[in-house]
Amino acid sequence: MAETVTIDHVGHRGDGVAVVNGRSVYVPYTLGGEIVEVEAADNDPDRLRLARVIKASPERIAPFCDYFGQCGGCAIQHWQADAYRAWKRRIVVDTLAQAGIACEVADIVDAHGAGRRRITLHARRGTDGELRIGFAAAGSHAIVAIADCPILDPGLRGALDAARAVAEALKPTNKPLDIQITATGSGLDVDVRGSGPVPTAVITALSRIAEQHRLARLTRHGELVLMRTPPIVTIGAAQVALPPGSFLQATAAGEETLAALVQDRCKRARHIADLFCGVGPFALRLAARTRVTAFDSDAAAVMALQKAAITTKGLKPLKAEARDLFRRPLMPQELRDYDTIVFDPPRQGAQAVVTQLAASKVPTVVAVSCNAATFARDARILIDGGYRIEGVTPVDQFRHTAHVELVARFSR
Repeated sequence: MAETVTIDHVGHRGDGVAVVNGRSVYVPYTLGGEIVEVEAADNDPDRLRLARVIKASPERIAPFCDYFGQCGGCAIQHWQADAYRAWKRRIVVDTLAQAGIACEVADIVDAHGAGRRRITLHARRGTDGELRIGFAAAGSHAIVAIADCPILDPGLRGALDAARAVAEALKPTNKPLDIQITATGSGLDVDVRGSGPVPTAVITALSRIAEQHRLARLTRHGELVLMRTPPIVTIGAAQVALPPGSFLQATAAGEETLAALVQDRCKRARHIADLFCGVGPFALRLAARTRVTAFDSDAAAVMALQKAAITTKGLKPLKAEARDLFRRPLMPQELRDYDTIVFDPPRQGAQAVVTQLAASKVPTVVAVSCNAATFARDARILIDGGYRIEGVTPVDQFRHTAHVELVARFSR
């Protein structure tokens, strides 16, 4: 049954928020001040489906993608840029305020650049038996088959065609597939997950597909199917050969922006510990000026970082160690070796790490985060442990979504 509601504001997830019978409800693809007609959504009484906009906000614009509203990748393409940017900065401001943290929050830095350089496509059979390849629908596990995505880096050109060919070759397995594709300097790096064991004939077919689509590398569950050329990314002065399925910042501009903010906040450092270092987007740049020791639980990423450091001229000493920082954070006695700590954890944050930092005497901590809520929690621990937060810079790498990243510096 349809009803009419007035949207009060856009919430932190990108949905419009309205108050109905004293409770908050969420309406995707709406803006503050709009009067809209809504219908009940499946299995979620607090989330309503937009039927039509009766009175539109003057800030509403036409979305640029034909799949917007179906594909779950983008939450906001319908909002004017200035209002959208102010909202995204406000997510950080509000989250810090809720944690009782008062500090300057800079204007948000746009870091979309040329677009997303890595994607995960899903291949699933529909109830009609047809194989669909694309992204998950909004609020659903259903797959929206796509022919093109306008927010992708040009380096991903050909990615959809390659994914379709791989999925067709694996169709006999009748299993849901996740196909991760990364644009590298030497071509597309593709890792397929979900196929399970396959016969030799299918591996041969996948090898032919890798050749036909000129993939740099094709792996299945991280195991090599074919490598035409090592997938290489440039990080500072270094050339890094990526491990299969390796994590990278979503955009090249995002990595460069975050790294520049980190470098600026480490100018006087003499020995830096880079925690959750990955393949070295910070460590390899920081080592151009100072000594760095890097830690990450991903042994393959650490090895790639070590190899790149060895083959790059002009770097200060850079050591890397595989270590699970959630279970084995650096303890205060270990932290005495460093005057600056940089950490960039996954979305769950770095509670174990900052608990030890709060008990240490490290003069400077530089935090990078992709989750304002867990950052605020971790920042509160550092502040309560005697650190002063010097300001936060939000970064918009995931444009058109509610995700926001940030960099902050703490001084003891």
